[in-house]
Amino acid sequence: MYWANLGILTVIQEANQFHFRETLIIFDAAVSSMSEQMKYRTIVFYKHYFEDFFNRQTKKVKAKIVWTFELIEELPKVPENYLKHIENTDGLYEIRVQLGSDIFRIFCFFDEGKLVVLANGFQKKTQKTPKQEIALASKIKMAYENDK
Repeated sequence: MYWANLGILTVIQEANQFHFRETLIIFDAAVSSMSEQMKYRTIVFYKHYFEDFFNRQTKKVKAKIVWTFELIEELPKVPENYLKHIENTDGLYEIRVQLGSDIFRIFCFFDEGKLVVLANGFQKKTQKTPKQEIALASKIKMAYENDK
């Protein structure tokens, strides 16, 4: 598996051939000049939650997700249109991905400041974020904290 950066769009080669460990996977960024830039954050996966969501997406959506992850890792201050705190939660954030008219959200939280732990993801179809998705992300966060 490798990532190749072609201009603004990151193309994923063999996108469905990710190799995941059972609990925690470190997301390693692109093989490109972008990977040489300083990383301000590291994105990791917890268990299978994000993997299940990611594997159901098209190649274009996967590429946009990876592009957004690289942005989150490499910018010192991430704009809210890509990473936003979810109000009335205990440290949950949403990674915001848009491709055309399709909107996706990936819940995450921080561990020790610079580590972004991915939880669940979903395609957004209404203005409000579904409460059951927030509840699932909260459960995943609690399970992660208990496993540490």
